[in-house]
Amino acid sequence: MRRPFLYFALSILAINIAGAFFYPSILLSLIVCGPLLILGFTDYFQKKHTIRRNFPLIGWFRYLFESIRPEINQYFIESDISGRPLSREQRSIVYQRSKGVLDTIPFGTLKDVYEVGYEWVNHSVLPTAAEVDKFRIMVGDSNCDKPYSTSVLNISAMSYGSISNNAILALNGGAKDGNFAHNTGEGGLTHYHLEPGGDVIWQIGTGYFGCRNEKGEFSLSGFERRAAHPNVKMIELKISQGAKPGHGGILPAAKVTKEISDIRDVPMGLDVISPPGHSAFSTPVEMMQFIETLRKGSGGKPVGFKLCIGKWYEFLAICKAMIETGITPDYIAIDGGEGGTGASPPEYSDSVGSPGLDAIIFAHNALVGFDLRKKIRLFAAGKVTNAFSIIRCLAAGADIMYSARGMMLALGCIQALRCDKNSCPTGIATQNPDLVAGLVVEDKRKRVARYHKNTLDCVANILGSMGLSNVTELRPWHIVRRVSPTEIKNYAEIYQYLPEGSLLGPHIPASYQWALKASSAHTFRNQFD
Repeated sequence: MRRPFLYFALSILAINIAGAFFYPSILLSLIVCGPLLILGFTDYFQKKHTIRRNFPLIGWFRYLFESIRPEINQYFIESDISGRPLSREQRSIVYQRSKGVLDTIPFGTLKDVYEVGYEWVNHSVLPTAAEVDKFRIMVGDSNCDKPYSTSVLNISAMSYGSISNNAILALNGGAKDGNFAHNTGEGGLTHYHLEPGGDVIWQIGTGYFGCRNEKGEFSLSGFERRAAHPNVKMIELKISQGAKPGHGGILPAAKVTKEISDIRDVPMGLDVISPPGHSAFSTPVEMMQFIETLRKGSGGKPVGFKLCIGKWYEFLAICKAMIETGITPDYIAIDGGEGGTGASPPEYSDSVGSPGLDAIIFAHNALVGFDLRKKIRLFAAGKVTNAFSIIRCLAAGADIMYSARGMMLALGCIQALRCDKNSCPTGIATQNPDLVAGLVVEDKRKRVARYHKNTLDCVANILGSMGLSNVTELRPWHIVRRVSPTEIKNYAEIYQYLPEGSLLGPHIPASYQWALKASSAHTFRNQFD
């Protein structure tokens, strides 16, 4: 709409000026349209509001509609168990923090604190002062020549192609400004990820974009060349994602530009569909060997893998392969089944894959049970937007957080749900140059950095109120849930947490016995089939 408005506005001015030579009274029309044109040009050239920049004049209706819509009586509801899309109040906390404005609310909580499922943390009479600068976790210190100290909150995987070049530039610029990491997504490592200078986690999916040969298979030489870039701090092997586990990635043909075609080595005019599984390995042992190949090929940088937890015995088979080969990943990223994407069948989004909290606890238990947890960091992702959702996941068993939804909202996403149509009005999830132009990189990178900082500041404040000084002190018993109208329990009482080495025998916990017997380091198949 930017270009049509410009044509329309210039045409109106030209008609009025030309018509004035014959009918001077026509200039009176400028009394009406003049202020509108001034407002429209103000929208066109301002750099703070993408909707108004992309849709001059018309964009104001968005604010009108939002001001008269019914208020949704939820504010800080846990974003990773809420419905889709987020409520206006949930979005507002991200917008406020990214803009650096006051994020307090009047009249106390809007939640029903007596509703079953309500969760909270208890404060201490001896509060402390938690230091945000210390919210960093070392990854790869036991295996790597080049371990990486990462922020406890980072940008989750979003590929160039699914989101625009300006969105990538703003995200990576925000990561640079805020000293945190930016995951590339499986769409390949591009110059947009590297130009701003932010730390990059290069994700490699089943399509091996950026390190594939003409047959679509993994190319070690292509990988080594790109992994050597100093901005690339870690490598992530994508097994599956929460929004559509076992389905493979989808980039609609409408988004496949010539540039994306060249970056990914794929043809134009067709949907780009990543295979559901990898061709570089087929067994847990081979997977560990491939991880070691990536670690050596990157020059000793940390290597991890990302997955949505599915069948328990498959993850336990991977753990057995770690024991047998002596090869361990430096981290594992757990993506909850509630995670989002712009191109997923609704049945996958709603009904396939373990929810994030259950998956985190299981993965933590499996690694503890095999006495591997000390060597491996756990990332967690899945609708993470606020400080409490971060604290809850860390208390449940994670070490580090990914956020995609929160970072997109910080960029200005209004959840128009047009991600798969190439018509995102905010210029984020589109390759339409007219819409992308509305996203001003310099402004939005500041918002991304501010959102990160202000969210972690809130984490620090809550930790201080709890009497803790660092996120590493969080434990399951710190999170309390109402399990009935008259009963509350903490996570340590609700969920089973295994003792160290308990899956190595001889007394295997009953809930893990079947899955453990069904698993093998040499196959992902069920041993009882």
